[in-house]
Amino acid sequence: MKGLIAGASGALGTPLTRALIAAGHEVFGLARSPESMDHLSHLGAHPILANVMDRDDLLRAVSGVQTDAVIHALTALKKTPLRHQDMYATNALRDAGTTNLLAAAREVGARRFVAESMTLGYGYGDWDEKVITEDGPFAPAGSSSQLERHVAGFRSLERQIWEATQAGWIEGISLRYGYFYGPASLVPLLENLRRRSLPLPDGGRAVTSWIYLEDAAAATVAALERGKAGEAYNIVDDEPVHNKDFFTFLCQQAHLPRPFSLPSWMMRPLAPLATDFFSTSMRVSNAKAVRELGWKPVVAPTYRQGIQQALLVRDQQESMSKAEERP
Repeated sequence: MKGLIAGASGALGTPLTRALIAAGHEVFGLARSPESMDHLSHLGAHPILANVMDRDDLLRAVSGVQTDAVIHALTALKKTPLRHQDMYATNALRDAGTTNLLAAAREVGARRFVAESMTLGYGYGDWDEKVITEDGPFAPAGSSSQLERHVAGFRSLERQIWEATQAGWIEGISLRYGYFYGPASLVPLLENLRRRSLPLPDGGRAVTSWIYLEDAAAATVAALERGKAGEAYNIVDDEPVHNKDFFTFLCQQAHLPRPFSLPSWMMRPLAPLATDFFSTSMRVSNAKAVRELGWKPVVAPTYRQGIQQALLVRDQQESMSKAEERP
């Protein structure tokens, strides 16, 4: 299969590109810069320089390319978003970016369109003990104007791919990922924890469903190969975890002080989005993905294996980097 990945050099796109190529697929990757093109070439993909937010530029860039599928794995996040405005560019990618990528899918003759969504699309807030499945309502109205702006991005993304699927010209699939983590994404978290600048709201009592990036990539390959048109799948690990337990285990394994806590009302003026993010409590089920995609998280079935694996890889990478620096 030939696949065109938007976001191929990103946090999910990089392990996804590796996984697709390892599975025997051919990858064309959209890139915004020469550096990203070099990265994709190193991975074994065919880089295409294009701006997804510029429809004409995107269609010119993919003209003459033929692929079987398009994968939308774009975000504009360079670091953990703290303020609501940090999400605006990513919201636009889920809205106008999806529109442009669907046009590109027509241009390249794709029959399948797999999109990166998130479990946060079920709505920010406290879901208590409820187990969230794909049968529940997705992208309800946000509880504030700012949160509505974020949820609207998820709503627009899925609405567009469902409409295209119903029209019969493409097979749309939405993957609702949990919170991503891996060796690279833990680095800034560890630095914040080391500087004592990452407090947890309200004792870290919120429950989060995480997904290790390599497991997310494997799920994406499975959806590309076996997913059903018009379906959404929750892509999370097997064990939702209280934030306090996740970050306490992370600090123990990294030999850092235990995380501290602040009341939400005290955190919100300084980091309003991060407060909403880490105060949202949801227990998400991956049963449908396991059943229908033939997938399960194997690198990190739970956060314990994931944190240990991520720190191991980080330490190996640091050792290799130091060895290369020696004369």
